[in-house]
Amino acid sequence: MIGIKSIASYVPTAGVDNYAQGAKFAKDEEFILGKIGSAFLPRKDAAQETSDLCVAAVNALFANNPELQRDAIDALIVVTQNGDEEGLPHTAAIVQDKLGLPTHVAAFDISLGCSGYVYGLYAMKGFMEAAGLKNGLLVTADPYSKIVDPEDRNTTMLFGDAATVTWMADGAPWQLGKAKFGTDGSGAPHLKVSDGVFFMNGRQVFNFALLKVPAHLHELLEESGLEESQIDAFCIHQGSAAIVDAVARRFEGEPEKFIKDMVETGNTVSSSIPLLLERHVLPSTWKRVALSGFGVGLSWGSAIIHRD
Repeated sequence: MIGIKSIASYVPTAGVDNYAQGAKFAKDEEFILGKIGSAFLPRKDAAQETSDLCVAAVNALFANNPELQRDAIDALIVVTQNGDEEGLPHTAAIVQDKLGLPTHVAAFDISLGCSGYVYGLYAMKGFMEAAGLKNGLLVTADPYSKIVDPEDRNTTMLFGDAATVTWMADGAPWQLGKAKFGTDGSGAPHLKVSDGVFFMNGRQVFNFALLKVPAHLHELLEESGLEESQIDAFCIHQGSAAIVDAVARRFEGEPEKFIKDMVETGNTVSSSIPLLLERHVLPSTWKRVALSGFGVGLSWGSAIIHRD
């Protein structure tokens, strides 16, 4: 069964001091850490493209897993809505070339935001199993610095740039369990890009997350025949500290199981969940973890992963 073998990431070292941004918008430390949750927002260099972030993450994966050779890769999916230049050709093709991967690789993009990692896991698993492929790379990179207006207090203090890559193959220690997905296109106006600039209705997005995510996770647990106590950790999209805390409070039994780690990264869109997995789940002895991504679309996806 195709599962998660390893995860690597690339987070730029340069970035924006959120305390300085907070002072600009008259926001204090309580707001910055308590509501936003991020003191520092990594930013890609102006000369870097989305594909460069992807390449840096994949090269880190190869360095961490010397047994994985480039010519063994036969599937590459890039989850992004902010690809190279104007989005044509697809970023995955550019990444394939920059990495020197073989031309027999199946490479394509998935245009999803904060729910994209959960969708991508199951898209990759199904694609690989249907086609008999051996080694797949699921890459996430959505640098919102390309579209965020630095004068928009609703967005510029939230988003950080990062890229991750998940190696998916047979014999993996982490397997994919049951998943549930959803879409409500009537909420499209709440998160969109117009004339190259990102717009977010923060209140509507917060309400959406609080309404959908806890209920979706509870439904997933029930349909999986699991109790909350049987989940070792919840890795949900790190939209903001306020969102993670609000969702956790809907799980009265053990809200401390909701991992929150965005102080030095911010909201990294589709990369936020795999960053949590890389930092907290893969090195752990946990057996079962719940995931949930939610955002632009509006779209959401939740899943259970378990150690084989």
